[in-house]
Amino acid sequence: MKKRVLATLMSVSLVAALLVGCGDSGSTPASSSNDSSANATATSGDTSSADTATTDTATTDTATTGGDYKFEIIVKSYQSSYWQAAVTGVNQKAEELGVTVNCTGPNAESDIADQVNMLNNAINSAPNGIGLAACDQEACLDALQTAMDKGIPVVCFDSGIPSAPAGSVYATIATDNYAAGATAAENLYPALKDKIANASAPVRIGEVNQEATSESITSRGLGFIDKFIELATADGKTVAVIGNEYYVNNCKDKGDEASADVIIEVAVPAQTTVELCATEASVILNKADTIGMFGSNQVAAEGILTANENLDVLGTDPATSILAAGFDAGSVIKGAITSGKMFGAVTQSPLAMGQTTVEVLTKIANGETVSDVPTQGYWYDSTNMDDASIAPNLYD
Repeated sequence: MKKRVLATLMSVSLVAALLVGCGDSGSTPASSSNDSSANATATSGDTSSADTATTDTATTDTATTGGDYKFEIIVKSYQSSYWQAAVTGVNQKAEELGVTVNCTGPNAESDIADQVNMLNNAINSAPNGIGLAACDQEACLDALQTAMDKGIPVVCFDSGIPSAPAGSVYATIATDNYAAGATAAENLYPALKDKIANASAPVRIGEVNQEATSESITSRGLGFIDKFIELATADGKTVAVIGNEYYVNNCKDKGDEASADVIIEVAVPAQTTVELCATEASVILNKADTIGMFGSNQVAAEGILTANENLDVLGTDPATSILAAGFDAGSVIKGAITSGKMFGAVTQSPLAMGQTTVEVLTKIANGETVSDVPTQGYWYDSTNMDDASIAPNLYD
């Protein structure tokens, strides 16, 4: 299979340009823009593993040294191994730089109020900086204003907060999630193209998103939908989007279900658990016209695989099975790809995200100017998941 690589890798000179400021600028943000989708660019292409290199740590031309600094780090949850990998990166970089970190997070990504309380508690502890992976783009706005009023810099990671008060978020460290979702479509669509072309009746693509609030999940979901529509339309097919209202209303073209050749059905569970994602996935997998599925993060992808345990309809041959694409890694997804139950997935580098968050916070505390930092991600499947450029990002 043709290898797909998401994201322009961070070279030494690029990260130096992004992170290191000029002169004595204090801890003032480099710009008032907080929209990571505009600044943290991730691209996909046909770059082979021989042309790429992966590092688990952010590197710069100048050494970053810590001080007597304490940082509060708030992740979205401790539910999945994705966030455990991010916390590992945080702790590794903190030890390397000699700074103190305190990591917290709610039990589930749907526990938005709990995370806001944790953020307020973090602000009240007067740290030198806060790293935040926000569960909800809007719920943290008041707290971000409070942090700015108190002179506490905030660095977002994994998910940006586009509507954050100007100047409150100093940098966002994230994959271009919209492009990442598009990459999943770019890899899944070619495998289903002939089946779509030869279908005598409408066919269905299912998409399971664990929620419709955080920037990372919504951007991935919309990126997949828009790219799949683009590819199908280029082949002369019409597409309609149905299901969850957020995704239907925010995709580029929701189409007309009555006349569509391809129906993209989007499901979002009431809470962010594998079990509830599995319930939503089962409904779509049970439909006779379903030919493909996409789970936009680890929880959603594992939900699709859990649903398949009873149905046994997933595989890698489009003639006889439903093809599923996932997101992130973890032992369940990796095992499913190895065994042929999942077609492939897009992975980020949560370890590097955690490391870079601490490094950027330390730079701010040292009085350096910082900017948004893109982190790499990759499409992987059974043909390339052991490659040197990909394997280090496939956490268990």
